[in-house]
Amino acid sequence: MSPGTHEHRPQYTAGELAERFGLEVRGDAATVVRGVATIADATPDRLTFLSNSKYRAALATTRAGIVVLAAGDADAATGTSLVARDPYSAYARIAALFETLPAANAGVHASAVVDASANVDPRASVGPHVSIGARSVVHAGAVIGPGCVIGEDCVVGEGARLVARVTLVTRVRLGARVLVHPGAVIGADGFGIAMDQGAWLKVPQLGGVVIGDDCEIGANTTIDRGAIDDTVLEEDVRLDNQIQIGHNVRIGAHTAMAGCVAIAGSTRIGRYCLIGGGAGVVGHIELCDKVVVTAMSLVTHSIREPGEYSSGTPLMENRVWRRNAARFRQLDRLFRGRRD
Repeated sequence: MSPGTHEHRPQYTAGELAERFGLEVRGDAATVVRGVATIADATPDRLTFLSNSKYRAALATTRAGIVVLAAGDADAATGTSLVARDPYSAYARIAALFETLPAANAGVHASAVVDASANVDPRASVGPHVSIGARSVVHAGAVIGPGCVIGEDCVVGEGARLVARVTLVTRVRLGARVLVHPGAVIGADGFGIAMDQGAWLKVPQLGGVVIGDDCEIGANTTIDRGAIDDTVLEEDVRLDNQIQIGHNVRIGAHTAMAGCVAIAGSTRIGRYCLIGGGAGVVGHIELCDKVVVTAMSLVTHSIREPGEYSSGTPLMENRVWRRNAARFRQLDRLFRGRRD
């Protein structure tokens, strides 16, 4: 544990961190740090990390008290270091020791409105101006931040946290320790319409949303409820900000998506997939486990083999792109002419 505090901050020695996280100390095990910083800006009371060997030259100039790095880079370190199999994940665990979150007091704020049929565990925290609808359940240790709206027939799992202004529309079930950032809307109507005699007919969205344990939902991300069956995120799915998940999508465990991804309805995404920022996936297709889709790609067909996939044309000068775009239209004619 920490030997003390400095300016009300926790502090740890290299030896303590090594023992706690199973790391190897190189240098002075008594070196003390009171926070984290980048490798360029760190001071002697800060910890930093090196996860890419091509930047190892920075080890010669960093002033950090402790550097977390891989064994292959340890010989270039001039001070105290902690050797880790995966420096970035080791750094993440250490950095969490210095993260301070506001305390959440158990109980329901006086300004909250809770339906008489809802069940809020007395060990949960319900903040100011929260609304909780009929038959909804909030489990022990959950934190419902200011301005959140929980509609009818929702479940918030043990230790889940809705930061602020989160909306669970209806029939949303959050697992344990789910973290939802401000502005997210989960369980809104899916985009279901049918053309009938020249006008659109709305298709009722009768399913819900099920989100597994330890998921994280970014700010202003939207997840639509299913038309008949549920939209499902399995455990440990991580969604960045401003993502759209359509109705009846199923996302496998441990998959992560960067900002502004859009997944159309009834798509199935496998486990351990990575989808880059701004990518789109059309509806009614499947991606197998361990697929990587790079940023701004458009996935238009099922992917049945693990690997990295890309689409689109790279950035170029506009005048060059215009010439190439004109040539794109000629590709079919040129190909057919060669075959003929």
